[in-house]
Amino acid sequence: MSYPAPALPPKSTGVTYLLWFFLGLFGIHQFYMGKIGRGILYLFTAGLFGIMWLIDLFTIPSQVRMVNAQRAVGIY
Repeated sequence: MSYPAPALPPKSTGVTYLLWFFLGLFGIHQFYMGKIGRGILYLFTAGLFGIMWLIDLFTIPSQVRMVNAQRAVGIY
């Protein structure tokens, strides 16, 4: 008999903003949210030359909500 995997703890919007502010051009906030491909892209392009880094300022809350919803239903 197999049991469902426990839901992962939710990611924090506050922590994501802190990582975005201090290390965002390196994509650390994307790695934190589990977006490895996007994190690597940011790492090699400095947040797509700062443009995507700036866009993230406004989209982080919705990104964190999406990640938390996926984690709650078992999509990692």
